[in-house]
Amino acid sequence: MKRFATWLGARVGRTDDETGQGLAEYALILALIALACVAALVTLGQAIANSPGFSVLPGAL
Repeated sequence: MKRFATWLGARVGRTDDETGQGLAEYALILALIALACVAALVTLGQAIANSPGFSVLPGAL
């Protein structure tokens, strides 16, 4: 009986609940993708804005 009580106590005290783990991982991946997109836009933003397509094309239309 003592062995059962020890086993039961160990089972009740355990926290094996991982229900939110998948959601947290997806949120982390989404945040990293968003950060990469922002970094790409910041890096390429001025190069795209100063390209001839944005200055020559509106005058040609």
